[in-house]
Amino acid sequence: MKVGAIIPAAGRGTRIGAAVPKQFMELQGKPLLHHTLKVFAACEVIDYVVLVMPQADVDESGDEWLHGYDIVRKVVAGGPQRQDSVYNGFQALEESTEIAVVHDGVRPFATPQMIKETVEAAGQHGTAITAIPVSDTIKQVADGFVERTVSREGLWRVQTPQAFQYGLLQEAFAKAQKDSYYGTDEGALVEYLGKQVKIVSGSELNIKITRKEDLILGESLLSVEK
Repeated sequence: MKVGAIIPAAGRGTRIGAAVPKQFMELQGKPLLHHTLKVFAACEVIDYVVLVMPQADVDESGDEWLHGYDIVRKVVAGGPQRQDSVYNGFQALEESTEIAVVHDGVRPFATPQMIKETVEAAGQHGTAITAIPVSDTIKQVADGFVERTVSREGLWRVQTPQAFQYGLLQEAFAKAQKDSYYGTDEGALVEYLGKQVKIVSGSELNIKITRKEDLILGESLLSVEK
């Protein structure tokens, strides 16, 4: 079973307030993206990676990423929104690919085992996404005041990796484009098709680096790993 991974790293990282996009910010002297690629290179079920970056970065450093990591097969430019970027990456997958994995470039603490379990679940169920149950109290707020407390029963926080049978994700993208539908993740596109999405247990450590405090936590996690 050939498995290709799409790693979108085309965002600008405006929330983190840095001079460079967050995927190129460093943890222990290496870009975030380096740490993410290292995990995928260590996963036995991943055959190759398609890296999606801003056009300017493709032009400036695309060859370095392509030739610096054996797991990276192609580097392509992203689009206006995340979904567009992932679609560009999907278009670059090899035709013989059976399972497509999507993973945030700035989520460097997934594990090879987590990726493997997600791929295996997608092979069985069509689609599988990592997620963790909501443990905090959830409030619905309007104009700075609590309207109500939302039951957290059955609520899960979705992460990546997410994995899809190639034909199913192709169908999901086609319908989304036809209807001008944008989801917050690729799992939502499969839901929009009316298909079931299997949950695989993620991890509280599988953080997405979006704020400065996440960088501090990331440095700590890397120190523990060593």
